Amino acid sequence: MISIWFFIGVSLLVNGLLILGAGLFEWRNPPAHPTVHLFHLHANVWWGALLTLIGAAYCYFFKPGQKKA
Repeated sequence: MISIWFFIGVSLLVNGLLILGAGLFEWRNPPAHPTVHLFHLHANVWWGALLTLIGAAYCYFFKPGQKKA
């Protein structure tokens, strides 16, 4: 039986990678006139990295076939 937490980890990992990739692209190619007031903080890079780390941890700790203690 596969844990639901593994699928949540996969979802977080995929979404984190997509947000991180978009944030890095936007960091490399900034818009001429950003409409977001705190654009210089690059929140999408930080949130993408955080979601990626949490998703990778969930995938590691709840991977299928792992014996429970």
